[in-house]
Amino acid sequence: MNRRDMRAVPVDDKMAVTIKKVGVIGSGQMGHGIAHVAALAGLDVVLNDVSDERLKSAMATINGHLSRQVAKQVITEDARKKALERITSSETLDGLSDCDLVIETAVEKEEVKRKIFHELCAVLKPEAIVATNSSSISITRLAASTDRPERFIGIHFMNPVPAMELVELIRGIATDDMTFDTAKEFVGKLGKQVAVSEDFPAFIVNRILLPMINEAIYTLYEGVGNVEAIDAAMKLGAHHPMGPLELADFIGLDTCLSIMQVLHEGLADSKYRPCPLLVKYVEAGWLGRKTQRGFYDYRGDKPVPTR
Repeated sequence: MNRRDMRAVPVDDKMAVTIKKVGVIGSGQMGHGIAHVAALAGLDVVLNDVSDERLKSAMATINGHLSRQVAKQVITEDARKKALERITSSETLDGLSDCDLVIETAVEKEEVKRKIFHELCAVLKPEAIVATNSSSISITRLAASTDRPERFIGIHFMNPVPAMELVELIRGIATDDMTFDTAKEFVGKLGKQVAVSEDFPAFIVNRILLPMINEAIYTLYEGVGNVEAIDAAMKLGAHHPMGPLELADFIGLDTCLSIMQVLHEGLADSKYRPCPLLVKYVEAGWLGRKTQRGFYDYRGDKPVPTR
């Protein structure tokens, strides 16, 4: 399909769309998780990334997760095979041209997302819905960078996607009712529950969760307790399934920092100031599990606190 001038694309907000084929931009944790649940729900999926190596790795991960679901008798072997058959991959955005819904899961940086949307809208059919899995950035601002703000919405999945029941839906100021209703129906088809959030920095879950994690890092920074004590306190004292520092490593410390920066800048309140220790870890490239070091060192047989 030839690329079109975004300004010339006629977008009629009355055009209904049935979600049969879903595009997912980014094959990382969130991207391959969304592809997994969408394919399992019977939808065709195109998984996009810039690297064939990443796409092959993502498909192997999806297969591994599906196989575990078979072993636990959550799904059948036939369902696993059919889900894998529904997923194709593409190294270019042109591969998403006939999708009914495209969900972006790129890094939590606004300029990166805006560039993706600009290029994506040039190849998408006019009636397609565009969504972001952003965990904190203004949906209204991102929508304004597209040729279809009425057909743009935030669909924020929780990590890990196959296991977590909740999806936040966030309307931008221009998001129309048809787009919202279609997105809500799509989330329901995946077997997830919807929480509707207003378009405020970090929405609901991360507005509550990330300041708690940031406070745990301050508690470590100020020497109130060490890594093990802080995580044990919240697991045993508050019955959290995972300690806040362990959870930060799981989310990715760069993502944690990005969300805190969005909160701090967007709400102009000092209580959201990112802890200097979080900044230092990110500067060191110690981003958590994905780099094998964060508040824990994961390079040995068992995680060891780094502080």
